[in-house]
Amino acid sequence: MADLTFGARTARALAKRGPLCVGIDPHAQLLRAWGLDDDIAGAERFCLTMVEAIAGEVAFIKPQSAFFERFGSAGIALLERVVTESRQAGALVLLDVKRGDIGSTMRAYAQAYLDPASPLAVDAVTASPYLGVGSLEPLFDMAQAHDRGVFVLALTSNAEGAQVQKARRKDGRTVGQAVIDEIGGLNADAEPMGSLGVVIGATITGCREESELAGRQKTYGITHTAQTTGETAHELSRLNGPILVPGMGAQGGQPSDLRRVLGAAAGAAIPSYSREIARQGPALPGLRQAAATAMEACRKAIGR
Repeated sequence: MADLTFGARTARALAKRGPLCVGIDPHAQLLRAWGLDDDIAGAERFCLTMVEAIAGEVAFIKPQSAFFERFGSAGIALLERVVTESRQAGALVLLDVKRGDIGSTMRAYAQAYLDPASPLAVDAVTASPYLGVGSLEPLFDMAQAHDRGVFVLALTSNAEGAQVQKARRKDGRTVGQAVIDEIGGLNADAEPMGSLGVVIGATITGCREESELAGRQKTYGITHTAQTTGETAHELSRLNGPILVPGMGAQGGQPSDLRRVLGAAAGAAIPSYSREIARQGPALPGLRQAAATAMEACRKAIGR
């Protein structure tokens, strides 16, 4: 078992290495851009080069499981190697799997990713709460037992997500706000932050009117303002946990968006870049410089 909680390790990593997560996604477009074949050999060359270049420099490495799974058992073996070598280099590994299920199946996912005895054990995973946040309890329990983390989807940038995440409950809160509130409740009193985080897309749009409306409302006795909600129009001040912010760089998110979107909660952001950095390869210096540039821009924007 680790000596520190995942929340404490996250705070330490961000302070030491800066606010940056780099995705390792061996999809066909990137492999071709590197002059590699779209096969397991090409994926291995791509992934291990990325690990060599940046895992010793950044706070988080985020492999997207699907891009490994498409190569079958050889892809899973490669994922295991990426996880092992990234952690050996000092990065925290956040596996992007977005799992969501119930009961024994969710317990099996928890064992697969968060049990130190598993060959796929990582520091944290992403999860989908849309079978109910309570359905993720096996993940939360395993994370607590082994000082690991879980990042729960709350507000995503894809257009389809809004009809679910912004739907209003009987109590007036959106579904996304209810997810944020439940995670915040589980993180209550944790120091320096809780080990459960949320995922909020960097390119969320269409929230300005809701943000203005939120400024006239109260939750938990807090008057919402642009400072407390940002353009998410969702109250984040009680989260007490990290915020994974995907969609940076090639997907349109910029460091200057972090405070606009997240408001005062930007200090908890873990901005995540993938293609913007990977496109600077395969030369190691280009990859390292791209990561360093992104990290410094995010650090200045956040003020961390």
